[in-house]
Amino acid sequence: MEMKESGVIHEKNLAESKVALVYGQMNEPPGARMRVGLTALTMAEYFRDEQDVLLFIDNLFRFVQAGSEVSALLGRMPSAVGYQPTLSTEMGSLQERIPSTKEGSITSIQAVYVPADDLTDPAPATTFAHLDATTVLSRGLAAKGIYPAVDPLDSTSTMLQPRIVGEEHYETAQRVKQTSQRYKELQDIIAILGLDELSEEDRFTVARARKIERFLSQPFFEKSLLVLQGNMLVSQKQFGVSIHPFRRIRRSSRAVLLFGG
Repeated sequence: MEMKESGVIHEKNLAESKVALVYGQMNEPPGARMRVGLTALTMAEYFRDEQDVLLFIDNLFRFVQAGSEVSALLGRMPSAVGYQPTLSTEMGSLQERIPSTKEGSITSIQAVYVPADDLTDPAPATTFAHLDATTVLSRGLAAKGIYPAVDPLDSTSTMLQPRIVGEEHYETAQRVKQTSQRYKELQDIIAILGLDELSEEDRFTVARARKIERFLSQPFFEKSLLVLQGNMLVSQKQFGVSIHPFRRIRRSSRAVLLFGG
């Protein structure tokens, strides 16, 4: 309905629509479900000529799952955790077909189910090796009521390099991650012994990490309407403003942290 209202889908004239949908239902044979992603890629490659294409894949784990079922039907010996021995090859045949050319580009956003929240599982691990950036959602943060529940430690981006974002941005990001990582290491001690048993330096680290955690969240009383907006370029100088709050938290005096300033 939203696609129709926004003009992405023209119900009366499908030729003018700007979206193509490819489905692979779970009640279909595994061979058919395995081909869905490749079929969508073929369509994206066709539209890529002199255009920029946005490709959504939901859920990539179903592609892996279908490949595992096909492998079992063929009588192949399973590899680690029961996955097909051709997992890396199959994933590569899908992911490496999403490049940009001089005539156009394909940008892919993929949802990846992580079995048992284990990022070292062969399915997500093989997938992440092909991605430029990953946004990992945390059940622990969601349980705290922190949304969006994005884990800054497990999330990655190949763009986070000094030559791309600048030395100041890179250094601030690394120090924020160090603070968050130390807080994560201290959580078990806090749960057993309490905050008072920590050293003074660790207590200030926890205070800073909690401020960072809250700063990265969005309160429930805030909302934003999904509306079509024009493109906007943001200069690196303007983009750098977003790191200033993190720098202030990192440099907060102990008195400010103690009194919640």
